[in-house]
Amino acid sequence: MSRTTFIVLLLLASVLAMVFVALNPQLVTVEIAVQQLHVRQGVVLMIVFVLGLLAGVLLRIQWIAELLRERGRLRRALKIAETRVRAATTAEPDR
Repeated sequence: MSRTTFIVLLLLASVLAMVFVALNPQLVTVEIAVQQLHVRQGVVLMIVFVLGLLAGVLLRIQWIAELLRERGRLRRALKIAETRVRAATTAEPDR
């Protein structure tokens, strides 16, 4: 994705978020530990949406890290197999 496309999509998402917040002006009480906050409903929904996105990204990063570890293990196993094949072919007498 080009940088320009990314910036345009980011601006579009920001505008949509602002419209969503403007269309949901009701106040909601949010209790965090011992503190109560009075926040607009749209803001609360946007915060929860962003937290969900971050949780998804973290899970995906964990999955990619597992794939990279597996790829490294397979590469090491391939190198070992290749050296064994080379050693076996050089040890055979010419016919």
